[in-house]
Amino acid sequence: MIDFRPILHICGLLMCVMAAAMALPALADLTAGNADWVVFVGSGAVTAFLGGSLVLATRSDAPVEITRRQAFALTASAWAAISIVGAIPFLSYGRHLGIADALFESVSGLTTTGATVLYDLDLHPPGILLWRSLLQWMGGVGIIVMAIVLLPFLGVGGMQLFETESSERSTRIVPRARQFVTYIGGIYSALTFACFLLYWSLGMSPFDAWNHAMTTISTGGYSTHDASFAHFDNPGLQWAGVLFMAAGGIPFVVYIRFVRGRTHALVDDVQVRAFVGFLVAVSLLLAFYLMLGRNMGVGESLRMAAFHVVSIVTTTGYASSDYTLWGTAAIGLFFALTFIGGCTGSTAGGIKIYRHQILWIAVRAYMRRLTQPHRVDVLSYGGLAVTRDIQASVLAFIAVYVGAFSVTAVLLAVIGLDFTTALSASATAFANVGPGLGDIIGPAGNYSSLPDAAKWVLAAAMLMGRLELFTLLLLLDPDYWRG
Repeated sequence: MIDFRPILHICGLLMCVMAAAMALPALADLTAGNADWVVFVGSGAVTAFLGGSLVLATRSDAPVEITRRQAFALTASAWAAISIVGAIPFLSYGRHLGIADALFESVSGLTTTGATVLYDLDLHPPGILLWRSLLQWMGGVGIIVMAIVLLPFLGVGGMQLFETESSERSTRIVPRARQFVTYIGGIYSALTFACFLLYWSLGMSPFDAWNHAMTTISTGGYSTHDASFAHFDNPGLQWAGVLFMAAGGIPFVVYIRFVRGRTHALVDDVQVRAFVGFLVAVSLLLAFYLMLGRNMGVGESLRMAAFHVVSIVTTTGYASSDYTLWGTAAIGLFFALTFIGGCTGSTAGGIKIYRHQILWIAVRAYMRRLTQPHRVDVLSYGGLAVTRDIQASVLAFIAVYVGAFSVTAVLLAVIGLDFTTALSASATAFANVGPGLGDIIGPAGNYSSLPDAAKWVLAAAMLMGRLELFTLLLLLDPDYWRG
């Protein structure tokens, strides 16, 4: 039987962290003279009470130990708890969103999906806009990484928790969980600050620059304007966005290797090379199409192509134009790009580049054996052997991913969504991309008009996609609870 005391204790601590974070949007509203600052003070008080009660109720002098089975339960419980308390400000502030809308916005923020039910963003007070960006910034490296920060103080190591949230298995690059999280936090903050400075220097206001820096590095895509990046109409800002969205899609362990003295880490990593090469190749292909088919100039076509390709592949979801107006070829391309994803161990969602690489290695070996049945290939990836277990895990993930996406799309269609909306909403939810296709949820629309039932389904899909499916599916296995 699983001991839930340490799980609830850590969830309580994380809720207290969320309560403290609510002070920032409260301060933003107070500084702007907006009365909604009381919403965040009240929400913070409620969240602190709930979190503090959990901490006190589960407090113990005995050493806390987290088993692997508890780690999976903690991952799911923490994301659920943080999503719920993250929705409290949306329930209380001026627009008075319903429960489904508030939870949808919170889950979308924390999972860095970027799908939104809010409209007229230019008219919203600064506090709620900042809260959305903070949700994505905290969700970028994962709420569970915060648990890793707290666990050393409880006498526990936390590396296994990061494995349950992300497919990145190379976290042993540094020996201690605390040291690992220190590097991650430092690099993440440094990238955010660098992005802020560049956005600010290129013409964004300090408030817009901070918000967009947080949602760029987290590859989340929330904006402070309905028009997203198109609001700024600044080519320099779009190229800056391309740079930092791509930076958010690179594995953070590669950054750690770089700052620890391995100056060629970014070039040597096989996944990073494939990621960058893919972005460049597809961007050039789309730019060529825009020049010939849409009569765009060379500079504009390269910029538009690069911005939107990087935005979709890294699952950021920014838009500087309504790309659904570029023709069916572009629409088909962007739908396909939804399933690619960034690198494993990055803030990006999706299937991830390394899984596509492993899949290609396995398929190529299989095709060779069709004509040479006795052929024996030693498969490798980045200098490491690609075992049958690795191949099986990648194939299992992709099979479950496609199955879950298909079932969700059918369920959304049953709820009443049209085919295009149901299909693209399911795809963008599992990939944590944000904007879909069609008039309703496309780059120029949002999710506010969807039925509440659809929002609940999509919120669950966003969580499953962020936790890479198996973390949550495992909890449905009766054998998990019998162990």
